[in-house]
Amino acid sequence: MIPALTALLGFQLAGELIVRLTGIPVPGPVLGMVLLAAFFALRGGVPEELRKAASVILQHLSLLFIPAGVGLMLHAARIEAEWLAIGAALLGSTVLSLVVTVLVFRAFARSDDREERGDA
Repeated sequence: MIPALTALLGFQLAGELIVRLTGIPVPGPVLGMVLLAAFFALRGGVPEELRKAASVILQHLSLLFIPAGVGLMLHAARIEAEWLAIGAALLGSTVLSLVVTVLVFRAFARSDDREERGDA
């Protein structure tokens, strides 16, 4: 379990370092996740030990929402003052995420159909 967690944190650290050194406008953990996904793609799958560690983390995922809840309570007055802008940003980003997800899925589905027909 320790090597698997070390690997996860190592990829997060690599993402953070790349972001800090290059200044690209992407969160370090997100870049670390992309690096981890690329590593798995090149390796051909997820090691069993890492799969087990990830499963344990996912079982306790709700604990990660506690800091966000505390932040909401801490900044309740500001949220009350700016609820319209926050609500619009949440609604807009949700709709945008759904639209992008559908477009990407459709593109991959078309690509897969072409490969099956031999048009690729």
